[in-house]
Amino acid sequence: MKSVTHIYIERELNHPRILDTLTLPAGVPLIPVDDAHSVFARINAASDPVAAGKSTLLIARNRGRFIRPCPGTREYTCCGYTILNVANFCSMDCAYCILQTYFHPPVLQLYVNFEDLESELDHAFDLREFRRIGTGEFSDSLIWEDICGISARLVERFAGQAHAVLELKTKSTRVQTLAGLKHNRRTIVSWSLNSPAVIRTNERGTASLTARLEAARQCERWGYPLAFHLDPLVLYDGWGEDYRRLVQRLFQYVSPQNIAWISMGSLRYMPSLEPVMVKRFPKSTIAYGEMITGLDGKRRYFKPLRIELYRRLGEWLRHYAPDLCLYLCMEDTEVWTRSLGAAPKAEGDLARMLDNSAVRVCGLSGVGVSG
Repeated sequence: MKSVTHIYIERELNHPRILDTLTLPAGVPLIPVDDAHSVFARINAASDPVAAGKSTLLIARNRGRFIRPCPGTREYTCCGYTILNVANFCSMDCAYCILQTYFHPPVLQLYVNFEDLESELDHAFDLREFRRIGTGEFSDSLIWEDICGISARLVERFAGQAHAVLELKTKSTRVQTLAGLKHNRRTIVSWSLNSPAVIRTNERGTASLTARLEAARQCERWGYPLAFHLDPLVLYDGWGEDYRRLVQRLFQYVSPQNIAWISMGSLRYMPSLEPVMVKRFPKSTIAYGEMITGLDGKRRYFKPLRIELYRRLGEWLRHYAPDLCLYLCMEDTEVWTRSLGAAPKAEGDLARMLDNSAVRVCGLSGVGVSG
């Protein structure tokens, strides 16, 4: 993680048993602290706390639960995802990223109480209830590999059971640690994709679209199932042709039958994020679109604009992959029906659809899905 210039460690964790599991950036001193408050104070005092947080690493204990259900939004259809919270924040820098205002303050945190993590995984697997579990909700899944190889460790951990799949979600190409692992197709490697125009102006420090697709192709060659997230889709002059080409290129690199799911979601953000975007990304125009306040309090495009966006993307995706498991992220029944032709009929139907697709693509024969 080349961007890190300050590394702190909670004093209780500053001993060889922990440090031997980490590969910290050379030349950056390791500073023990009694608690996180002094680190947070330094971040808050910076002229750009978000940038300061992206260059500051805090090695800490997760004092909450590693595994927890995604909170979702009750006003919109929920996918029933389970979060595996191994780290917080991200070294990459996207204009629309909710993490800029979600954490107070934002700072890179890596949780190293691995015994507690293992214990929670044991319990989750013993329940023998199928789950889709992902590490990409509060951080990019693969940015931590140079420091601790946490994703590679999880891949091998999930390979030995048959009641859950792990999703690693990224905008990077840091897949080298996944090579040669016995993954047993229990890990789905996924990428958030966007058009080159959006990546160029709103996703600083991320891999190019071509590089992401090449990394996906490499993971498919290693036998991993794949998934993709077209989120956030952005409306701008020329978006239609750009996204049509993105879909075309996607299926030039990977096989439709190896894709567990593709999600689509349009640009949305809490109002508190808008001034942060405008200040930190002066060349971005995404904060100036035709927005309304949705049922969840977030700013989002007018419903007819979202429907047209999803309808066209859906048609292009179905052209190459008619049987694709395609779903919308945080949308209501009307948007689902008018853009994709049908909507999940009851609570839990979307989760079951995704579970069944994961079971099929990952080859988990004999695994039952509830409902």
